[in-house]
Amino acid sequence: MRLSFAIVSSFFIAVVTASNVVDLTPDNFDQFVGQGKPALVEFFAPWCGHCKNLAPTYEQLADAFAHAKDKVVIAKVDADGAGKPLGKKYEVSGFPTLKWFDAAGKDEKYESGRDLDSLAAFVTKKSGVKSNIKPPPPPETTILDVYNFDEIVMDTSKNVLVSFTAPWCGHCKNLKPIYEKVAHAFKPESNCIVANIDADDAKNKDLARKYEIGSFPTIKFFSADNKDGIAYEGGRSEADFVTYLNEKCGTQRKVGGGLNDQAGRLSSFDTLAQKFFAAAHSSRQAVFDEARTLATSSAQDAKHYLKVMEKVVNTSEAYIAKELKRLGSILEKRSLAPSKLDELQIKVNILRAFSTEPKDEEETKVAREESEL
Repeated sequence: MRLSFAIVSSFFIAVVTASNVVDLTPDNFDQFVGQGKPALVEFFAPWCGHCKNLAPTYEQLADAFAHAKDKVVIAKVDADGAGKPLGKKYEVSGFPTLKWFDAAGKDEKYESGRDLDSLAAFVTKKSGVKSNIKPPPPPETTILDVYNFDEIVMDTSKNVLVSFTAPWCGHCKNLKPIYEKVAHAFKPESNCIVANIDADDAKNKDLARKYEIGSFPTIKFFSADNKDGIAYEGGRSEADFVTYLNEKCGTQRKVGGGLNDQAGRLSSFDTLAQKFFAAAHSSRQAVFDEARTLATSSAQDAKHYLKVMEKVVNTSEAYIAKELKRLGSILEKRSLAPSKLDELQIKVNILRAFSTEPKDEEETKVAREESEL
């Protein structure tokens, strides 16, 4: 049996537009309100811009209490359409107006915040029903205030990027998720801190004046050796911040977290690694000895380069490919602690220094002949 396209389309539209917000009219209002369970009711008008802005949040609120429809009602009334008599009855003079009705139908105007958390907290307080909203993860960003600012920012062992923000600032809200990602990327770096302060909070306003914060967000970098703070004037993408902090802090983090592909690499040992790789097997011991001599006189940590050379000398260069595959598989799972993942990434980076061959077979042959001279 074939279903028409119109029927199938209507079915999918119905599924997509399914809502946990109860639509109330004068005909069904008394079936839901004042019948033994409380209700939060939004009186709206279809043309109202504020109502349109609230709509997605109100849908989320209804979803958050969908598990308790037998205990609390989240509803709405088109008070400029079919529900106009209800708007008049409950003295609705502007849109959107939210009213709380207790189990007996007695109403009171809701006058708190219209974000999801505020609405959900109100419903829970009034009804005793908990929402199914999962608490947000703890912030990656270090939160500053007047009490800990000097302890963290003025620490001469730390470089600190500070965003001075205000809760009501739209640009600050847009920056927040990007800034959190940057903070996550630099979390393993004890000397490179990504921090934020609510500079509009009354207790922090002296700090805002001290650092001449005239607009939000203002971002300043306090290096380990300059605690006056310099204005950050770069781009505000995650990549922009990561590049800036790597340059200022001497770190090698990458966008999204973890170390970049240059972490742990040492130019002088990269040169020896390529020379080692290009050499015939019988000549690699000499390059290995050269690397050990250099490591002894160098303050740089070359232990991973030496380990690769030792393994290849005692076995074959197949060790490099096998180890890259093994470590790559572990890194893909991301199941280890960040510090361990950083250690493995450094090993992978150094292994790759040995797999950089000359461009063609002729150059490979020349390089190996030169190494045997």
